[in-house]
Order: sequence, then structure tokens, then C-alpha cells
Amino acid sequence: MRFAMFISLLRPIGPVIIGVSLGFTLSLLSVNWVEETCVLDGKASEEIRLAQDGNSKGARRPNSISTVDAEEDFEPRIVPYKPVQQSQTKQLFRAKYISTELGIRQRLFVGIMTSKSTINTLGVAVNRTISHHLDTVVFFTGMRNRKVPHGMFVVTHGDERLIWNIFQTIKYILEHYIHEYDWFYLAQDDTYTEADRIQQLVDHLSIDRELYMGSPEEFIGGEMEGRYCYGGFGYLLSRTLLLRLKPFLENCRNDILSARPDEWLGRCIIDYANTNCVAEHEGLQYYHYEMGKNSDPSKVKNVQFNNAFTVHPVSDPEQMYRLHKHFTEIELRRTYDEIEKLQAEIKNVSKVAFDGNRSAQWPVGINPTFEPKSRFEVIRWDYFTEEQVYSCIDGSPKCELRGIDRLDVADVIERAMGELNKKYKPVLHLKKQQLINGYRRFDPTRGMEYTLDLQLEVVNQKGRSRSITKRVHLVRPLSRIEIIPMPYVTEATRVHVILPLTFQERGAVNHFLEVFATNLFETSDNAILTLLFIYDPFEAQQVNQNDIFTSVKAQINAYERKYPAVKILWISVKTETPSQIKFMDIISKKHPVDTLFFITNVNTNVNSEFLNRCRMNSINNWQVFFPIHFQDYNPDIAFHNQEPPPTVDLVKDAGHFDRSSFEEACFYNSDYMVTRTRMASDVQENEEIMETLDIYDMFVRYSTLHVFRAVEPALHQKYHYQACNPQLSEDIYHRCVQSNLDGLGSRSQLAMLLFEHEQGNST
Repeated sequence: MRFAMFISLLRPIGPVIIGVSLGFTLSLLSVNWVEETCVLDGKASEEIRLAQDGNSKGARRPNSISTVDAEEDFEPRIVPYKPVQQSQTKQLFRAKYISTELGIRQRLFVGIMTSKSTINTLGVAVNRTISHHLDTVVFFTGMRNRKVPHGMFVVTHGDERLIWNIFQTIKYILEHYIHEYDWFYLAQDDTYTEADRIQQLVDHLSIDRELYMGSPEEFIGGEMEGRYCYGGFGYLLSRTLLLRLKPFLENCRNDILSARPDEWLGRCIIDYANTNCVAEHEGLQYYHYEMGKNSDPSKVKNVQFNNAFTVHPVSDPEQMYRLHKHFTEIELRRTYDEIEKLQAEIKNVSKVAFDGNRSAQWPVGINPTFEPKSRFEVIRWDYFTEEQVYSCIDGSPKCELRGIDRLDVADVIERAMGELNKKYKPVLHLKKQQLINGYRRFDPTRGMEYTLDLQLEVVNQKGRSRSITKRVHLVRPLSRIEIIPMPYVTEATRVHVILPLTFQERGAVNHFLEVFATNLFETSDNAILTLLFIYDPFEAQQVNQNDIFTSVKAQINAYERKYPAVKILWISVKTETPSQIKFMDIISKKHPVDTLFFITNVNTNVNSEFLNRCRMNSINNWQVFFPIHFQDYNPDIAFHNQEPPPTVDLVKDAGHFDRSSFEEACFYNSDYMVTRTRMASDVQENEEIMETLDIYDMFVRYSTLHVFRAVEPALHQKYHYQACNPQLSEDIYHRCVQSNLDGLGSRSQLAMLLFEHEQGNST
């Protein structure tokens, strides 16, 4: 009874007792039972001081005691502050191209083995037949002439030994191109390569295979096992294979002896990469054809020949071009057949579509017609006949059909007749009698559209004929857009602005210099202004007593004082008949060949925006630029009975782009000098040609450069009347007259002015 009572009293505090006991037990277990002395002298005190000073890296022991001698003065130690030096952040390197940063490689590299004796013949022929189909074509040769053929990238090894050349070629590829391409195709310059087929082959091959593909051949003598790829038909090497071969390339050069470069490479690949040449891989075949001596490609009737990737041997460049013509025609026929199959397939599929055949656009495979969202987006149809067109560039209601437009209409009619006869033969034969109506428009989404109403004579098989009218629709579709590579240009080029000035133009110089200083001098634009003072013989004789340009020279001095960093140049010229070419002959000799010129007019407002476009559109040894400025209309007509605004906007009622003016020009001095040299022979025969041509005509007639002419909104010219010189050529004189007429006002403004004048006379 007592025991049960005791248990009942102990039960509430039992857990507490157990917890205290367990804690006490664990604390005893953690105590170090080794007895240590507490004496402060001797080694014990030293150990304590060491522990105090922090020389011990471990934690203090539980039974250790730290004491400080009271007799010693405690001297605080000042720890100097040392700022934490931040590690310099590494500058992040970003690749120039996304493909480089992502590790994307191009598919195919092509190397052509050539020689000093054949690079200018067969080498050039190979380059012309494959270079525009492939991204990279490099020619490897032992020795070469001093002059390299134009448009070819040639690597010279400096030795004519064949084995040395192939070794150096593989080494060069490993050093320069191994990280940029997946496949490497090597061939000789007497091998014709169907570039598109090689490209299609590598597009279907896996890049991680060690592949050695070509025309397999047994080694001479048959002693060595395996096969090498015959070099005459070319061969493909994978990037993976070349990387495996790279460490052993020197061993191959020292250990392998062979008389043929293709055998040497094959033995090297077999010995160190354990890979044989194959003609078939994963169902893909490497087709080739051996060409007979003096064979005519057009007469070879052979399926293997028509399917070949490479043809060898090619004896001369003419045969190379014949082969290229033959294979190009084959590919063209195959392309047309494929287009017809796709069109038929689209038609068949469209029959089961929701809208039936209406869902298929015409022509099949061409983008649908542009659908305007509002009446302002409706594309206008232009009406034409075989002789006239009723939408002219100058705004006239009707003008003669000539030039490229006439050729375009004739070609469209011929194509229409060809398609009609192709459709109705042999039942009917159609002959064109006349074009009744013709309509055309340019649709930016699909191309040029034509609608023709033709009057035809229809003749049946029995010889009976009758006249009918047939409407035909045609489309000249847009081809694939091609990016044309252009040389690199920069906006940092200095522009030399040339301003020819006559006696009659002195009054406008003040405004020109004021605008030029505001736009260019104050912004420190990289431009130099040169004034060309033009004197006639009488004015030149009196220049010491009465200089007609004294006031202009005073203004030049004033601007130079206002802008100390600016130097305005001027040149005096005496002539009876002002001519752009004569002036430029003088200026050209006073400047380096890399000078960029801009010839301007005293009424033109020049600004930095235009000068940047002058720099970008003028490319040395490639392109010259002739901008079309925006000229204000005569304010008395454009703002009749109104106050003209202080600034004129670029709107059709305020002015127009003067297409009759060719005064402004941007070009490099070197391009001018080359073109002027080509013109010299004609000048010797006829000296008057200097006065009958301007710089635009000179570049068009005598240079091979691109003559780029475009409207330039940043080039603004106020209205002025030009004094046309009848001593210049008839074309230049008529351009000047036409420019004056076009600058009066728009047709609606002139018509309204004429209407008011007639109304006033009638009243």
C-alpha cells in the first residue's frame, strides 16, 4: 500500500529526475579527466600566454585558466586599418558573331590543289564554276606567280614537292579552319565539282563520324591492307577524323614514303586513325565519273555521268565550262520538274480544303496578292500599249514607251503568246495581231503583275482562222533576296566640301556660310570647306584693283577668327566656260588620292546628317554617290497670297526632289583620277568634250564603278533661278532649263494660278 502511494507521488516528477540525471551524466563524459597544473611560471605560463595570444588554432580547454600579471602594465596594441582590396572583375569577352559564341560551325570547306603552271588556267576555271555556290574556296599551291588571279584566295607552301604540299595543306587546315567547319573537301584543279551536290551530301551526313569518303582505290602493289581515296575524284574528310589525325601528322611525314599525295594521306589515315576510304555511307553514295580524252559533255549519254558529283580528268578550261553548262542545265530541269510536282501537289491538296480550289493562290507557290487595309494602300495599275505608257516619271499623262520599259512589255507579250500556244497546241495555233489594253503594277509581296487584252488570230488544224480577243494574266515573281557584300566604310572619314562660286552667286554666300558654321563648325564635324572662286578673263585681269570676291574673302577671315580651330581654304580659277571637270582637275592635284570630295551648290544647306550618308554611300574603288536634293518651290507660287513660313517642310506642296540636277556629288579622289585617265584619249581627239560633260556623265561613261543616285531628304536647297549656260552641252543645258521649270511649283499650283489669271482676264 505504501509502495503504491510512493509510486503515485514519484510519477509526476519522474521525467524531471531522469532528465537531470541524463544531463549530469553527459556533462561528466565531456570533461577531460587528465589533471593539469595551474602554475604560472615555467612552461605552463608560456603555454597560457601562447593560448592567450591566439597562436593556438584550437579552442581553449575547459580546465585551462587565463591570468594576467597585475604588476605588468597593459599596453593596448593599435592595429592599422587596411582596406580590403577588391579583386578586379574580369572583362567579359563577347564574340563578334553569335555563331562563334554558340560554337556553331559552317558545314563545308573546299580546298583545291593547284600549281604554278595551272593556277591561271584550270585554277581560274574551277574558281568561276564553284566559288559562287560555296562559302569558302581556298587554293593551295607550292609556288605561284607574282600576280594572283582576281577573286581567288591562294595559299603558297613554297615547295613544289607533292607530298610536302598535301602535308602542309592538312596542317594549314588544322591551324586555321578546323574549328570553323564540319567537313573538308579536297580536290585537284583538273577535277570538275558539282558544288550543289557536294553541299547536299554533307548536309545529310552526321558530323560526329570519322569519315573518309571518295573513290576507293587499292594501294599500288597490294601489299598494304585497306583502301585510300583517289585524289582525282576528290574526297571528303570529317572534322572528327582530322582532329584524331592531328597528333600523328608529323609521324606520317617522317615515317610514310609514297610517290602519290593521295596514297600518302590514305596510309596516314589508315595507320593512325584506322579509317578506310568508303564510297557509300548510311545509304549516301559518292558518285563520280571518269571523263574520256577530248569528250564532249553534251554527247555523253550516261546515267552515271549525269548523277556524278565530280568528273575527272578535265583537260582544259573550255571543257571545264562545258561541264558546268551541262550540269547546270540538268539541275535547272530537275528544279523545274520539282516545281511542277509541288504545284500539282498543292492543287490536289487544295481540292479537299474548306474553300476548295479557291484556297490555292495563283500562280501556285507564289505569295498571295497584297490586300490593302485602306484606300490609301491600294496599289495603282498603270495602263500601257505597245507604243505609249500612261504613267510617266515626270507626272505627264502620257509618254513614249522606250528603254527598259519597252523591252519589258515586248518580253511579256512574247511570254504570253508562248504559254497560249503551249496550252492549245496542236489543236489551235495563235498569232498576235495587236495589244488592245495592257495593265501592270508592282506588288511588293509577289512581284510585277500584268494583265493583257490581246487580239489574236486563231488557226485550227484545217487551216480555218478567225480573230478573237483573249485576256491573259501574268506574274513576274520576285526571286530570292540576295545580300550583296559591300566593302567596309566608316563615318569617321574626313569630307572635303568643294563650293564653286561665280560672280552672280556672291549674294548667297553669306547664308551658306552661316548655315555651314552652325551645322558643322560649331559641332566640330570632320569636314573641310574649300571655296573655288571662278573668274572670267576680264575679271581676272582686274583682280588686283577690283577683286569681285573681296567681300567673300572678308567673311572667310571673320569666320576663321570666330572659330580658331577652323581653316577655310580657297582657290582662284580663270576660265571662259565653267566646267566641273576642269575645276576638279585643279582640285584633284592638290589633294591626296584617298580624299573624299563633296561638290555642293551655294544654295544648298549642308549638315552633318547628310555628310554621314556621303561617307557611307561613297566607297573607294566601288561606288560614287550623286544625291538628289529637295528644292523649294517658288514661294510666290507655292504660297500664293500667303505669308511663306520661316522653315519649309518636306511636303509635296512645298517643294520637290530635283531629278534634273546633277550638281552635288560624293566621290573619292582616286576614283576620279582613274576615270579621268580613261577619258584622256577622247579628250585628245575632241577637247570640247571637257565642256560638254559633267562629272556624272564622266563616271557613267568611263568608269566601272557603281553610280548610286538616290533622293536625299537631308540635302535641302532654297528656291533660286539658275542661269543656264548655252555654251555647255545640249543635255546639260536642257537639264538646267528643266530644273528651272520644275522648281516653279506643282502642277496643281500652276493650274490654279493659270485659272485665276484667266478668270481675271474674263472679268
